[in-house]
Amino acid sequence: MSVPYETAAYEPAESPESPEEHLARLLGRALNSFELPDEVIRQLDCALAHDSSLHSAYHSAGLHRETYRHTWLLADGSAVTLWELVRNHAPGSAPEHEVYVDEEELQTATARLGLPPDTQDFELPSVMRLWAIPEPRHAFASEDSADHARRLLRRAENADRPDAKTAALLATATAHQITQAFGRPGRAGRTGLSYALYEHAFLLPDDTEVSLWEVEHTATPDGRHMCEVYMSEQAARDAMERRAARQG
Repeated sequence: MSVPYETAAYEPAESPESPEEHLARLLGRALNSFELPDEVIRQLDCALAHDSSLHSAYHSAGLHRETYRHTWLLADGSAVTLWELVRNHAPGSAPEHEVYVDEEELQTATARLGLPPDTQDFELPSVMRLWAIPEPRHAFASEDSADHARRLLRRAENADRPDAKTAALLATATAHQITQAFGRPGRAGRTGLSYALYEHAFLLPDDTEVSLWEVEHTATPDGRHMCEVYMSEQAARDAMERRAARQG
């Protein structure tokens, strides 16, 4: 069925890493991936979406340790989390990765590293609290970013989509990245009603970053896919909630 402006489907070259690809990459670098239960792997093979975030970090005198939370959304609405430990054994040595199915196992593995007392139970030193750790920059791709911004805004159907000033700014974009946001209502309201949220991050010539938030949904009278674009994640999520409430 046709969609105004332009189809909301993505070209394969612009798709973010899939849940299966993310899982394969995580297991491929983990030294102990063979210890994971087969049932967990089978569950993750059918995941719909994934999200990763830094959980804690410790750096001192060339030694480092970071822990990451990797979460996958399953088709039944439940979530599965794996915990990744990244550390080196000596200053300058290559990092090693381990993965665990629950936080208790992660704590046990971390305790074996012999970190100073003030980092027990994943407490960071006062100068290294998580809020003090800068967020990692996006992993930008530099192919046709200005054109991607143009096409994204052209297919947006919401009346409060970004204005011409934003379009002019993004016409100068030198790189971009698309990321599927986790925590969205994958299905809500009527049976078969679907939602998806994407962040489109753009790198500008002055090295600043601008993000647009795209909502794809089927909360339309005829069930077709519709695209809406917003300037903030909160505005996009609010729009999703409003539509879900109306269609419930």
